[in-house]
Amino acid sequence: RLLRIQTFITSDEDSNNNNAAATITNSRVLGTSRSTSNPDYAADNSLAEGRNERRIKLHEELNKLGIDPNEMEHHPEQFGTAAMRTYNSFLLPKSKGALAVAESPTRARVVANNISFLVREFKADQEEWLRNVDRNRNDSLSQTEERAKHPVVIVLDNVRSAHNVGNILRLAEAAQVESIRLCGMTPRPPHPKIMKTAMGAAEYVDVGDADASTLQTVLDLKAKGYDVYGVETTETAITLWDAPISSNPVAFVFGNELIGVDIEVLDECKNIISLPT
Repeated sequence: RLLRIQTFITSDEDSNNNNAAATITNSRVLGTSRSTSNPDYAADNSLAEGRNERRIKLHEELNKLGIDPNEMEHHPEQFGTAAMRTYNSFLLPKSKGALAVAESPTRARVVANNISFLVREFKADQEEWLRNVDRNRNDSLSQTEERAKHPVVIVLDNVRSAHNVGNILRLAEAAQVESIRLCGMTPRPPHPKIMKTAMGAAEYVDVGDADASTLQTVLDLKAKGYDVYGVETTETAITLWDAPISSNPVAFVFGNELIGVDIEVLDECKNIISLPT
């Protein structure tokens, strides 16, 4: 995969500005967040002072509330983005004022209670989502028993934007595709941004296993007889209008907005097609 980066230098005299720009560029290319919630970025940041002590205090308070802080660190997707944002903001405040508040003696208890509420809210939303999915699919089956879905699977490989996922779910419901597989870091329903963009369609679309990687998903589909096509702009890609699409069940893999479909996944595809622009 080729990653093309254009560098614009306005002055040879201002080396400090050039070094700062290079640091930011490398941060973006390597995927390193500049947020103080990122321990690597904050390692030499004065706002990170006392992070370990705050972490110990917060973990003690979370344990009192029945929340396993180690699970939060290793499986953040099970606790929701709001709870994780609160957790990270306490450990690595974003301003000197926030740092002073975080260092107050009772702040860890307050943050732990806030996290507990956000986790309960997240799990309640998940349970309501599952109930709605089951109800809507049962209603759909009872009303359209003879309506078969098309043998088409859409695979999203580490798509970042929840809005993009919501749009694709809406399209999938309208086209009656078999399922969508949300792999890697791809956001999943009931993410608020997905639900807003999908406009009610998400509850009618099968989104597959949350733990499957893109590569394993593709291998599983191939084993079931699907012909898998990567959707990517490469030198060997065939325009959609000219691509010989199989009459067998098919799967289309769409990649990340920045880096596209993973190379290992493309190697497993029967063909690579590009969408006309």
